[in-house]
Amino acid sequence: MKVLVIGPGGREHAIVRALSADPYVKEVHCAPGNAGIAQDVTTHNIDAQDPAAVLELARELASELVVVGPEAPLAAGVADALIEAGIPVFGPTKAAAQLEASKAFAKNVMAAAEVPTAMAHVATNRDEAASALDDFGAPYVVKDDGLAAGKGVVVTSDRDEALEHAEACFAAGGTVVIEEFLDGPEVSLFVICDGKHAVPLSPAQDFKRIFDNDEGPNTGGMGAYSPLEWLPENFVEEVMDRVAYPTLREMEKRGTPFTGVLYCGLAVTKRGIRVIEFNARFGDPETQAVLARLKTPLGGILLAAAKGQLDDAEQLNWSPQTAVDVVIAAENYPDTPVKGAVISGLEAANALEGVHVMHAGTSADADSNVIVSGGRVLAVVGLGDDLAAARKAAYAGVAEISWDGAQSRTDIALKAERGEIVVADQSK
Repeated sequence: MKVLVIGPGGREHAIVRALSADPYVKEVHCAPGNAGIAQDVTTHNIDAQDPAAVLELARELASELVVVGPEAPLAAGVADALIEAGIPVFGPTKAAAQLEASKAFAKNVMAAAEVPTAMAHVATNRDEAASALDDFGAPYVVKDDGLAAGKGVVVTSDRDEALEHAEACFAAGGTVVIEEFLDGPEVSLFVICDGKHAVPLSPAQDFKRIFDNDEGPNTGGMGAYSPLEWLPENFVEEVMDRVAYPTLREMEKRGTPFTGVLYCGLAVTKRGIRVIEFNARFGDPETQAVLARLKTPLGGILLAAAKGQLDDAEQLNWSPQTAVDVVIAAENYPDTPVKGAVISGLEAANALEGVHVMHAGTSADADSNVIVSGGRVLAVVGLGDDLAAARKAAYAGVAEISWDGAQSRTDIALKAERGEIVVADQSK
């Protein structure tokens, strides 16, 4: 099978790596890719958000499966163009991708499907936003209704800051969703869907804040780990029964069946599981940790989903090891990242046992040096027999890599390693 992966980031590098290890996949291409992906497979410099350009490349390569990684191409209708041309594509249509592209749409779907989620108000102006903030009280949760690359959410106890974020969204022509704050640890669960059937992957937890101790502004994600030993028994089964399948049925009922990854961002609260958000694709950086442990060949799963041939009873095979990935970001990220610095230590990091480096915001300069070209630059993945060993491996890899202004958190998965994550007793 020939597979074309669409996207430029760390998530796509992880997908490319998993597909390249699949014995049934004979050829992998990526567009546009990055410097690390280009070292592994052939890349093509096209506009990933242009449906016509993606379709032309897929035809040129005789691709038998196209995997769309990021949210923007999905929202632009890339999957629609491929489906119309009869090319199997793993990723939802533009209409189905509204589950991520519009938080208000997602809330509407969840309400109709009786999916447990945070109470919310949609606000279109300052007065509505102020009223909603007062209804819910602090901590305040304000979300840009549209796509914001993981950085459109503000959670704060400062009402002025919350209102300022809402007004910035209004000034940009958008609306906001204001929600009640959900207590409890967060979990990411990827669910592979074919419109009717669904297969869950292993749960993960990511870290959105830029600094240690979950301080500073939100980012696209500064690290992740999987599996989560502290989750309640039958957690995945409950999410499938109460969240994934009801959502799939509602989307099918609306005439927009969902094919691809339903990313369920969840809070394990004292009132039970609550959906924080849906995404319509693999999450980044959770994908780097989750796919590092997947033993079942990825290509076959994605092709079955694309063709509507998933088996609900599919049992995926997972490595017993734990995976931790730590993101190294550019100076001044998540504001305006400083680009152009030459990255050193990549070979040394990749040579470490149990370590591999996934590229995100990288490119090559005229001298073939790998340089910083984005905000989140690399994700260093460590595998180990337990969480402590996986963290040690990942941070050993981080220690080998450097450039001026590089920044990373030092506490990814540390609370879990120390047994400090507490799940509320939901029986009370």
